Amino acid sequence: MAVCLNTKSALILYQELLNSEYFVDKSGIIEKISKRIRTNTKYVCITKPRRFGKTSILNMLGAYYCKTYDARALFDNLDVSKAETYTTHLNKYNVINLCLSEIPLDRSCYTDYLAQFNNAIINDIREAYPALQDKEFEKASDALTATGDEFIFIIDEWDYIFSHELYPEHDSDFLEFLRNLLKDKPYVALTYMTGVLPLKKYSTGSALNMFKEYTMLKDPFFDKYFGFTEEEVDMLCQKQAALSMAEIRDWYNGYQTKNGARLYNPRSVICALEDETCQSYWTRTGRMDEVLFFLKYNIGEVRDDVVKMINGTPVNIEINKEYSAGQEHPASKKDIYAAMVIYGLLSYCDGELRIPNKELMLEFENALEDDDFGYVAELVKNSNEVLNATWAKQGDVVASYLHNIHNSELPILKYNDENSLSCVVTLAYLSARNNYRIEREDSMRRSSNDVLPLDKTPRTSISHTGKGFVDFIFYPRRQNLPGIILELKADKSPADAIAQIKEKEYNEKLEKEKVTHILAVGLNYDTAQKEHKCIIEELD
Repeated sequence: MAVCLNTKSALILYQELLNSEYFVDKSGIIEKISKRIRTNTKYVCITKPRRFGKTSILNMLGAYYCKTYDARALFDNLDVSKAETYTTHLNKYNVINLCLSEIPLDRSCYTDYLAQFNNAIINDIREAYPALQDKEFEKASDALTATGDEFIFIIDEWDYIFSHELYPEHDSDFLEFLRNLLKDKPYVALTYMTGVLPLKKYSTGSALNMFKEYTMLKDPFFDKYFGFTEEEVDMLCQKQAALSMAEIRDWYNGYQTKNGARLYNPRSVICALEDETCQSYWTRTGRMDEVLFFLKYNIGEVRDDVVKMINGTPVNIEINKEYSAGQEHPASKKDIYAAMVIYGLLSYCDGELRIPNKELMLEFENALEDDDFGYVAELVKNSNEVLNATWAKQGDVVASYLHNIHNSELPILKYNDENSLSCVVTLAYLSARNNYRIEREDSMRRSSNDVLPLDKTPRTSISHTGKGFVDFIFYPRRQNLPGIILELKADKSPADAIAQIKEKEYNEKLEKEKVTHILAVGLNYDTAQKEHKCIIEELD
């Protein structure tokens, strides 16, 4: 039985996807891929983070192109059926499927790893072509040439041995194997290859320089097919009533296409809809999926930026060089961020680096508790104290805690603008995120180069109550907790902050969510005396 040539595995798996309740039609990509068949752009490599639908697309392509069955019933009602070339390519090709994450059981021998793919192709060719059954072939390319036919190659997880650091001494040998199998071969009608890491470069070029690459940093052509668009998520949300579009957006949005359209993590969206709850579905298939793994390469350089991003402030940085397969571990700040963008841990658009969404925010917040973050880790671990003091209406304790943070060794926490003050408040109340959904002024989320002096920020916020904007508003996740409204002032008084909370009726938004027990927190920083003062009152 065939292992990789014209198998039914892609058909079966894509049929299962079609049967699912939350199916999204991405078949429009087929027309774009088909245009490259038998052209000088027939080598396509698309690298995206895990959980972004790469394998689903791959199975769809296999089901569409493979000639050994009729898949018309699967595709007749999908977008691709509207293309002029729909029937031209439907089930017309020999297809070779290779998943390069299949490792020999003992993992010890690179020769065995490579031989399983080489031999699988040779054996399948012999089985499919009786005239070649008695022929001896050392290389798969020789067997493929002997057929006189054309093949579409669909290759998944091309970078597996790089991302899992297997057989590093054979990196170049592996690339040469792929080059010898694919490059300038008349039997190749199309090669569609996917993975997470961009192609490894060495010397002045790449053994696989025939590929056109599309990555998380550079993809102006296929980006909307990997991840769910706003319209697609909205369509899925309408199939159920448990979760709102706003909840899904908060948790799983955060990536963008080149033209600025929103993209969502597809696996997390579907898991949330199926489970009827928003939570983190971020799965770690290896250490490369862990936020802390990358940050630890140079915590000294990235620490302040991480605090900014957790506070909702983007980091301005130019990232032009991609982190690719086989590259040395990142050492500089730019290399660390480039790697984290490739793995989907950070989003990057128009020179701004951000934590994409709440799902990833939780990963970064957990990373801050690691001892390697020094004083920041200590602050995070002790942040329950300021929340407990707030509940107890102990304004002097809250003020003292903020004063200690301000006097730490971290430059980002030295006040010179409102972003710095809000960073202190964010760290002080970081543990509160376990008990509260916290919203703050959208104006804080602008570029870190676009800051204003304390208490001078124009108020344009999602926390608009109709009569004003609030600096921080805490929505309780449990009914027995009070809501919290926190207003920041500079060179005024905490009483002024409390008065503004009452005058502007910031409590209205909490009351709309049936929160009746509300604490008002007024915080003032005296820039001359470098003192914090805090008052906490219950709102009637």
